[in-house]
Amino acid sequence: MKVVILAGGFGSRLSEETVVKPKPMIEIGGRPLLWHIMNIYAAQGHTEFVIALGYKAEVIKEYFLKFYAVNNDITVDLASGETTVHDGKQPPWTVHLVDTGLHTLTGGRVKRLASWLGDDDTFMMTYGDGVASVAALRRHRRRRGGGQGLQREAGWQRGPRQRRLLRALAPRHRLRRRRPD
Repeated sequence: MKVVILAGGFGSRLSEETVVKPKPMIEIGGRPLLWHIMNIYAAQGHTEFVIALGYKAEVIKEYFLKFYAVNNDITVDLASGETTVHDGKQPPWTVHLVDTGLHTLTGGRVKRLASWLGDDDTFMMTYGDGVASVAALRRHRRRRGGGQGLQREAGWQRGPRQRRLLRALAPRHRLRRRRPD
């Protein structure tokens, strides 16, 4: 199952940090927040990521382009310019970096990822600045339900805005109205 990470917002509440880099690239313990989120999903067996980029997309692309060389030992022959990267222990992740536009809102970002998701009816989605609950992922995997279980885990209040977002995320699924208790 693919994991979609929305990493395109401006991060205006952390403006002193996000002038230079996007919020998902703020470091915690020497690694970007985005890396920590991906590591949590990978621990549960989800290793294919589709990252929706927007603001400062080039910073995230540059991080992943250099990831292999920076996280391994390398040999550089200065006379010839030849570089050899020596194997190290790297995560077996596949990362798709998709530029979804600078001013695109959440639903639009997800819609622009449709071709990257293929025929998969089910995928996981999170924001690039939120750390997931591993217990919630386990419960979701056990139930194999739609996004409903994770919505409840996150404490979402059902309303028109959330229903519009869910329709953008899962247009094939009909949303049923809950009867009041």
